[in-house]
Amino acid sequence: MKSEPTPKRKDAEAARKKALKVPKDSKEARKAVKLRAREQRQEVRIAMNRGEEWAMPFRDKGPVRRHVRNLVDSRWHFGELFLPLALLVLILSLVPNPVVARVVYFLWLAMMFGTIIDEVLLAFKIKSEVNRNYSDPKERKGSIFYGLMRALQLRSLRLPPPVVKIGGAPKEFK
Repeated sequence: MKSEPTPKRKDAEAARKKALKVPKDSKEARKAVKLRAREQRQEVRIAMNRGEEWAMPFRDKGPVRRHVRNLVDSRWHFGELFLPLALLVLILSLVPNPVVARVVYFLWLAMMFGTIIDEVLLAFKIKSEVNRNYSDPKERKGSIFYGLMRALQLRSLRLPPPVVKIGGAPKEFK
């Protein structure tokens, strides 16, 4: 149901012309264009944070990508710790103690093997889920790589942000 009547043609055209009107001064016009672009980017960013499909970049659009995102975001991954642990290993490697150097070496190996094993298991899970739920090969293309790269990012830095909590429960938006 409509809440208000359709505007008259002349009113709609006047409103559109008013929205398109820019100042005659080129400096003011540039400011107006920048302001309008900033407002549009802000709207898109807010919509993307809510999980709205139209606001997402092309690589994140579609039901397959949404399914992979939710699959990856529903559990903790070893790759999320890779960056903070790599920073710790880098700092510890500067200590000129042979015992510390040995610990750093084994910590580095554990990080590498843990990440690789977790990524391989995740790849098999993504492949089986996507093949079971989506039949079109064009839709499925690149979904495994997409999921693996998302799993390597820190959860708080992922874009679009996770819409499921660890454990699979959906988040409530404020």
